[in-house]
Parts: sequence; structure tokens; C-alpha cells
Amino acid sequence: MGGFGLEEIGIPGGVYLKDSLTHCTDPLKAIEEFQVENGILLPSLRPMLHLLDLHGVKRLDFHNSIMEELRDKLISQISELGKREGRDRDRKLKELLTKSFPVIKIKALRPVVMCILKHMSHVEDKYLKILVRDRELYEACDTEVKRQIWKDSQALFGDEVSPLLTGYITSKEDTLFNVENLNNLFFNPSPKARRQGEMVQKLVHMIGKNVKLYDMVLQFLRTLFLRTRFIHYCSLRAELLMALHDKEVHDIIAVDPCHKFTWCLDACIREGKVDAKRSRELQGFLDSIRRGQEQVLGDLSMILCDPYAINFLANSVIRLLQYLMQNESMPRENTVLVLMLRMLALGLHSWDMIESQVFREPKLDPQIVTKFLPALVSLMVDDNVRRLNAKLPLDERESAITIIEHSGPPPDAYQAYLQESSVACVLAMYYTLHTATSKDKNALMRVLGTLATCHQDRAFQDTFLHSLVAALIPMAEDFITEDFCTVVFDEFFFTNISRENVMRHVMKLVWYVHNKLPPARLDTLMKALQPAPHQGEACTALYEKLQNRVQEFQEGQNHPTPMNEMDSPLMAVPTPGPAK
Repeated sequence: MGGFGLEEIGIPGGVYLKDSLTHCTDPLKAIEEFQVENGILLPSLRPMLHLLDLHGVKRLDFHNSIMEELRDKLISQISELGKREGRDRDRKLKELLTKSFPVIKIKALRPVVMCILKHMSHVEDKYLKILVRDRELYEACDTEVKRQIWKDSQALFGDEVSPLLTGYITSKEDTLFNVENLNNLFFNPSPKARRQGEMVQKLVHMIGKNVKLYDMVLQFLRTLFLRTRFIHYCSLRAELLMALHDKEVHDIIAVDPCHKFTWCLDACIREGKVDAKRSRELQGFLDSIRRGQEQVLGDLSMILCDPYAINFLANSVIRLLQYLMQNESMPRENTVLVLMLRMLALGLHSWDMIESQVFREPKLDPQIVTKFLPALVSLMVDDNVRRLNAKLPLDERESAITIIEHSGPPPDAYQAYLQESSVACVLAMYYTLHTATSKDKNALMRVLGTLATCHQDRAFQDTFLHSLVAALIPMAEDFITEDFCTVVFDEFFFTNISRENVMRHVMKLVWYVHNKLPPARLDTLMKALQPAPHQGEACTALYEKLQNRVQEFQEGQNHPTPMNEMDSPLMAVPTPGPAK
């Protein structure tokens, strides 16, 4: 067990024994006296020790088993004491810590000290300093104790949090780039399911009820978002707050000014709609930000920059526009639509706002509502005209010339605004996604190429490409035609194929549609997708797998499996009966 610390609490340990053996005349007698004086002081036990000796049970093993039993009972009693409330509990725990802390370096007794520390609401600095200086002791501390260390050591807390933040980003990217993932798509999980994730729950446990630690994590997220532009840090900002909401950590959610807004938005995302009541609540939060509180906009913008929020808002706008089109209503007259555009603008300007530290809500360009949205709705009208025309009997269908008018290039206002405005760009992206999920080949071919010139290359972000590829895979039959391939590959993907993330998404698409592609097109694609030496291992490994998959398919085409005699269609012909 070692004797370090025992002398400090009045128990003879290794130092005492060494001193006794150094100055005694009969070492064996000195050892025997030490055993008698420091053994279990129970007279009836002594005769039994000789019986244990006869059975080959070492005294060390016996004493260790007794010590472990007593230690576990003591820990259980300390835990019971820790569940109580009031000053008496705190006083008793403090007394126990004073008596036991000197033996903390004795591993067998350390759990007792750690149990006392765990149940103390406040641990004095003199103890915390010893724990921080000794890495082994620090690692042995429960999270409850570490929280008290972390609140005064941002660097140490940062070291602990960093792997969780990295793990969170990695898990998101794994979902976005997983070639075999066709069902558990990025936007499929519900908000509640997402915040049950391992990394989020570990962060919640580390923070506990400590507002200072929560503020530190938020500062880490802001800094990392600013440094990397990874929008997943915005997701974590919202998920962390709502995970604390689920656990009813009122100490934190009561002081986070974004709580009610995030809670309301979370409910909208969960239900997939914004009703009039929630619309008023969300607008009320945005309108209630007073002078001097503008910095709250920075955090609100991060919550709205969360890709799940952007996805919900953009999809909601597209659905609302379709509703307005069918009811022949004007977009500018719909207050819910205008609010969602306002929230979309705030989310899409999040990085710029935090980077510039100018916390002012961006003004929505009125021409987005008066010019861009009508142009977008005109495309939707054309889609409906073509769809209805296709359902009519052949003799009642419109002439080819009229239909071409409904399939020409998008209006100039549509193309101009998606290059200049982030809001217009995102709405154009989600309209394009809608045409793909609807398998409307003509509508998709009409607009996909225009996204190549999108504002700030937003159409080449992973969250959008992941969804686009997932929507294009079920359209595999359309890849037989070269005109469809020209739009998808030449007019869109190839305009940014040098970017590694774009290459990986195209590889996933080719993985599933290669058997439908014209041979010359497949050959061109495989050459274009060949990774450069500077590109990552993941890209190279995926290309090699894709190459093998394509080669296996081509070999199967060149050497078809010979038909089994029993598979011959002639086997289905009845055998002629005997001539009569």
C-alpha cells in the first residue's frame, strides 16, 4: 500500500518502520511488534490468523480484503451523506476531507478522498492546486471536482473540450461523405435525436450547472466558427442549449438570452412548420432586442446559421411560395414568409457579423421580395404547366413551341439575384433540390447550371451537395442521356471539380449511376475525378474503391455470365406429346 501520507494522520507508515528497523537490535521482533500494534485490534481474531497461515493465505491479502470491504462501506456512507442538504452536510464533508486528504496519494485509499471531493459543493483552492499539479490525481478526479478546477483554468478546460468538438465535427462529416449512406441522410434525424449524440451529452455532463463553463464553451464555438467557417459549430451551439433545456438546467438556460428563441425555433423544426402563434413569438424576440443588447444578435445569428435551421427555413419558404402560387397571393403580403426571409438573412450573415463585431441585423433587400421571388414563382408555374400538360390526352396537349417557352432559361432577375444575394442563392438552391426530389428532369436541367455562379459558392457547401447527390441517385435512368449529363456534370459539378469536397460528392454520385452513364462520359468522369498528389487520403481511397467498382461492372459487361441450360427460354415451351 505504501506509507506516504499515513504519518500525517498519526498512523505509523513506511518511514516509521524504516526507522525502527534501523535502530533495533532484533529486526524480527521489531516487525512482530509493528504487526501487533498496527494490525486489527480484535483479540478474538489473533488465533484465526494462524489458521489462515496454515491455508497459505498471506497476511497482506487478508488485510487488503478487510481494507477494501471497509473502504467500500465508508464510500457508501459518504455518498449517503452527500445526498443530504444543509450546512451540517458541508461541515461533516469538510472535516472528513481535512482528515483524509493526506492519504490521497495512496492508491488503495484514494477513492475515499475522491468520493468526499465529489460531494463537496465548494473545494478550497489549497486542495485544487495539489490536484492540478499532479496529473495522476487530476485524472482520478470525478467531473464534479474537475468542474471546480476548470472554472479557473480555461486552458485546461479547453484541452478537455477540444477532442469532443473535433469528434462532433468528424461525426457530421462522416455522415455527409459516407458513400454507402442512402437512408440516414444528414437532415433526417429529429432535433431531439441529434442532441442525444455522444459528444453533445459529454459536453453537457462536463458543464453541469456551471454558467462559467457554459460561457467558455460558447466562446470556444464562436472562435472556432470564426477561424474555420465550419457551420457545424453553429449546430452545436443550438444543440447544447437545447440539451441543457431537456435536462432542465435552469441555472444556465435562465441566463442565456437565446433560450426562448432557440426553444421556439426548435419546436418549429420538430413540427416542420411555423404557425401564426410561433411566428409572432419569433418576431417578438427579434424585435425586442434593445439598444445595448445588440451582441445577442451574434448568438442568435449563429443559431440561425445552423444548417438544420437554414434547411428548415429555406424549405418552408419554398412550400409557402407554392401555396401562394396556388392561391394567387403576393409574397410581400405574407408576414410569415417575410419573417422567414428575415431569419434566413440573419443566419446567412452570422460569420460576417461575428468577424466584424458589428452587431446589426442585415436589412433584407426589398427587391428579393418584389423581383426575385416573382421570378422564382414563375419557374414553379412553368413546372406546373408542364406537369399538367403531360397528363392531358395527346390531342389536347399544348404545342411543342408553347412548352419550350415554359422550359427556356430562367428569368434574368432569378440569375442576377442568386449571384448577388445569399438569401436568393439559398432559395435557388432549395428550389433546385425540390425539382430533383420531385424527379422533374426538365425543371432541374433548367436551373441546376445557374447554381455554378451562386453567391460565395454556397451551392458547393457539403450540406447542399450531400442532399443534391441523394436526390440525383434515384434519377439514375436520366443519366443515360447526354443532355442530362451535360447539365449535371459540365454545367454544375465540373465548374468546381478542383475542390476536394466536390470531388468526393461526385464520386458518391458516380458510385451509384456509373452503370447508366454513356461509356465516353464515364471515361471523362473517371479522368476528371483522379485525385492530385496533394489531396487527402480519404479522397484517394474513395477513388480507388470507385475505380474497382467500375472495372468490375465493365468486366461483367464484356464477359457476361454464361446462361445456365435450365434458364433457357426454350425450357418453358411444353414438350410435344406423341402423335396420334
